[in-house]
Amino acid sequence: QVQLVESGGGLVQAGGSLRLSCTASGGIFSSYVMGWHRQAPGKEREFVAGINWSGGSTYNVDSVKGRFTISRDNAKNTVYLQMNSLKPEDTAVYYCAAGRGAVSRAPDYWGQGTQVTVSS
Repeated sequence: QVQLVESGGGLVQAGGSLRLSCTASGGIFSSYVMGWHRQAPGKEREFVAGINWSGGSTYNVDSVKGRFTISRDNAKNTVYLQMNSLKPEDTAVYYCAAGRGAVSRAPDYWGQGTQVTVSS
């Protein structure tokens, strides 16, 4: 069983930056594909970014390309989401996800979520 714990959320003004972290325990971190999803109030949860086991391949959805960067440190069992040029529409609860395969639709494990609020 893998446990995921996110941190780094908070309140930031539009145009600002935040870095989310997600630390995993209970499994072999380097064997998992990792990703981030988000859920805004009244909306469905959506996939934001993913990274393969080595960190050599990443994917961002169009709405965050050029602004968000996903990375991982397998020595620290941690995946990061660097968020720059934040917009009010980025306001959401951000969830870390882990899986043996693609994490864009049905991850095996979820974190509890961390709130990101971007003020205009």
